[in-house]
Amino acid sequence: MKQTVYIRKDLETAWQNQDCFDLLAKQQGDIYRDKEGRRTLRFTLNGHSYFLKYHAGVGWGEIVKNLLQFRLPIISAKNEWQAIQRFHQLGIGTMTLAAYGERGSNPAKRHSFVVTDDLVNTMSLEDLGKQWRYNRPDFQTKQILIEKLATMSRAMHQAGINHRDYYLCHFLLTDTFADTNVIEADTAVFLIDLHRAQQRRKVPRRWLVKDLGSLYFSAHEVELTQRDLYRFMKTYSDKSLRKIVEQDLAFWRKVEQRAQVLFAKWQGQNAS
Repeated sequence: MKQTVYIRKDLETAWQNQDCFDLLAKQQGDIYRDKEGRRTLRFTLNGHSYFLKYHAGVGWGEIVKNLLQFRLPIISAKNEWQAIQRFHQLGIGTMTLAAYGERGSNPAKRHSFVVTDDLVNTMSLEDLGKQWRYNRPDFQTKQILIEKLATMSRAMHQAGINHRDYYLCHFLLTDTFADTNVIEADTAVFLIDLHRAQQRRKVPRRWLVKDLGSLYFSAHEVELTQRDLYRFMKTYSDKSLRKIVEQDLAFWRKVEQRAQVLFAKWQGQNAS
């Protein structure tokens, strides 16, 4: 049977040559997701915290349903571990791999997993945005964070990667911010949940629009000024505002339209 496995030394020692697929299929922990053939959970081993995503095969029904909806089905954890590896090559903050594996040729019954170190003592940028509603950051903190997000977005997209779930809730930074309300140039920001990420030679324009529109929508609870938006656009494009207006205005209008569509949908779902 076709099989790919990587296990870092700390887990290899702890598991003592047990079958990692059987072991992880039964792994207990704090469950975050358990449906459509995929379990996501956090577990602790020898005092260290890990995240596990275990794919037990989605079945042909789920594959066909996704294809009929013109969506690529997620049939393996391989997509995520390859994206993590590529992010590390690019120097983009993300999770650290502790183990991964894939077994079987049948795409409907393929078993796979990815184990990463838990990013402890972090908070999501979605939570940060809510905090800013009553505890406004100083100008420099806001400027640094906008530039960090724009730089990460540019590096990812220029490398031919689009996230497909590009919301503030999937960015983490150290939770000391909750006390200090300050972000500095060396503050680490991590992008997680890469299981839907796509890798190509070049990201098609429509997927760039979807990523950036989703990010913009997810910041709707943050009080962003026009200057904040211009700063993101200039850093992401690596162009002056004048050149953006001359060359990229139609693109950024598409991004805004995408955000507006998502916002209207969100309003409909949250209407009283």
